[in-house]
Amino acid sequence: MKKIEAIIQPFRLDPLKEALHELGVFGMTVSEVRGFGRQKGHKEVYRGAEYMVDFIPKIKVEIVIAGDMADKVVETIRESVKTGKIGDGKIFVLPVESVCRIRTGETGEEAI
Repeated sequence: MKKIEAIIQPFRLDPLKEALHELGVFGMTVSEVRGFGRQKGHKEVYRGAEYMVDFIPKIKVEIVIAGDMADKVVETIRESVKTGKIGDGKIFVLPVESVCRIRTGETGEEAI
């Protein structure tokens, strides 16, 4: 099993959700996060005063899937969120040792 974490731009969440649904991935966890990479924030003006926004709002999507689907899911995420501009995000793939569904006690891939 694999856990895929993707940090994406907020406005790309709906296209990602639709693309994953078409692929057969129905469960995900979504969190609102803040951070920066190479773009290192940006400047904004509020009431005539300029200030630096160091951390940019992003969305973190977490998905746990069977290991054989990982490459297909990563490619689907990449294609559905890519804008070609700086700040598109990152995708991380991590191994998952075990999963247990609390309600039923199911373990392994049945618990996904």
